[in-house]
Amino acid sequence: MKTPSSHETKNYPTWMHIMREAITSTKELETFLETSLTQTPYSLFIPRPFAQRIKEAGIDSPIGRQFIPHAKENIKDGLEDPIADHLYSKGNGIIHRYRNRILFSPTEICPIQCRYCFRKNELGQQDDIFKAKRKALEQYLQEHPEVEEVIFTGGDPLILSNSKIDQYLHSLANISSVKMVRFHSRTPVILPERIDHDFIQLISRYSLKFDIVSLVIHTNHTSEWSPLFLRKINQLRALPINLLSQSVLLKGVNDQVDDLALLFKMLVINGIRPYYLHHPDPVKGATYFQLSLEEGRKIFHQLKKRVSGFILPHYVVELPNGKGKALAFNSQNFNSDGKWIDKDGEWIENPF
Repeated sequence: MKTPSSHETKNYPTWMHIMREAITSTKELETFLETSLTQTPYSLFIPRPFAQRIKEAGIDSPIGRQFIPHAKENIKDGLEDPIADHLYSKGNGIIHRYRNRILFSPTEICPIQCRYCFRKNELGQQDDIFKAKRKALEQYLQEHPEVEEVIFTGGDPLILSNSKIDQYLHSLANISSVKMVRFHSRTPVILPERIDHDFIQLISRYSLKFDIVSLVIHTNHTSEWSPLFLRKINQLRALPINLLSQSVLLKGVNDQVDDLALLFKMLVINGIRPYYLHHPDPVKGATYFQLSLEEGRKIFHQLKKRVSGFILPHYVVELPNGKGKALAFNSQNFNSDGKWIDKDGEWIENPF
């Protein structure tokens, strides 16, 4: 891994050091939090500075519930692959679900383990679907000139070193059909130290080589934010890139209208456009975060009355069997009539 830049802030440990020192076991977390926790079959990873914030807020707080293991993770209901990544996998970290864009997962590593993650049953399972190979990505894009956008997902792509990100972007910049690059990341919120001087310079340089460069920041509650996160966002705002957000509607975390209204207002105030509010996927080991579609629609209806239209994200639900996202809010009825139009324009009856 690349040695940290001398430009890095002196007041904070390097992000690599924080990752190395993260809490990775239930026993270790119990000692740190001074409480008893339930053992679950899922991995655990929490950077110590963020664990300290959870300790101060409490394990039942919005940030605690998102990252602390819960006994209900041992319930076996739910789906291992709720959005059917496997149906659209091309191997080597490539998922091609929509004609003009692909998902690319260059790493399985995240800065924190989210208990609600829709890939919590897939990542780290030695599955080729998430084993990235740069040369294979180049070859696939050359064979599929219809692909205009590469969406870096994961894991979390910002956990890669600056040199590795540079290699990927250099490869894409030399493929004329690729016009847009997008990163989806939890890292700016969880590990803002990662947004160092060299990373900002790197993104600034490549923003001139593509038509659009976007960073979609994953955040569910303002209590996740730190002063350092806000300072890093202010630096990113100076770049000619799109700053967007993605959130998940989670029971017991952000299913109160006040919390969502504050989140989306503060995102816009800080130069980030709310992009997606996802209805929670029925993930095996995470169904305790589920709300019914009717509940979600009622929350979004109240939210529409609380914030201006330009502050509202798209409230979406993933259709089963990889049929794509659909707008979840129905202005005619809080209940679903059982009919949906999938990504290919086909009717689906009673998918939920």
